[in-house]
Order: sequence, then C-alpha cells, then structure tokens
Amino acid sequence: MRGQFAIALALIAAAPALAADENEAGTDLGSGTASYFSREIAGNRTANGERCDPDTLTAAHRTAPFGSRMRVTNLSTGRSVIVRINDRGPFRAGRVIDLSHAAAREIGMHRSGTAKVSLALLDD
Repeated sequence: MRGQFAIALALIAAAPALAADENEAGTDLGSGTASYFSREIAGNRTANGERCDPDTLTAAHRTAPFGSRMRVTNLSTGRSVIVRINDRGPFRAGRVIDLSHAAAREIGMHRSGTAKVSLALLDD
C-alpha cells in the first residue's frame, strides 16, 4: 500500500509540470496533414546528424529550426504531443509534418497513418 501511495504522490507532483507544458503558449503555424515515418528508417541519420529513433518524440518539418519544440494536435481527437524537430520533410505534397511512430501513437494516428493536425511552435 505504501508503494502505491508513493506512486500516487509522484504523479500528483508531476501533474502541474505536465499541464504547464501542454498549455504553453506558442506561435500558431496553422494546420494540415501529418504523417509518420516508417520504423524501417530506424538508425538512419536525420538531417541534423542524429540517428532516427521511432520511439522518441521527434518530427521532421520543412522550416522549423532543429531542436525547436512543436505542439502537434490531432484535430479529430483533440490529443496533442510535444515533439522536438530533428529532421527535414515531409517531402510528399500536402503534408506539413512527419512524426516519429511514438508521437503518432500519442495523438492516436498510428493506425490511420495520417491525420489533420494543428501546429504551434513553442517558445524556448
């Protein structure tokens, strides 16, 4: 019982930090279609030189600075995720951002493959 109590306290203590991150103001970049990159490219180098890891919350954007954080909100579910930009793309017409598999899972688009999203570039 003590262990469960300690876990509950830790979650309560972390909640304000999580909520602050979700509600953080940012620059609205509009909306469009998001996709996510295949697990097949895991280990390949991204445009900033990192190894591609589908299990991290990262994304590819055409113009956002490397290392910047962006909130991506799935317009059909209302779920959002904050990703770090570490690659360039997507290169398919009509797409505005390419998410890692983990980020796609967070906003509930990993089964459909694409989703209408809104983007907000977060302040550092």
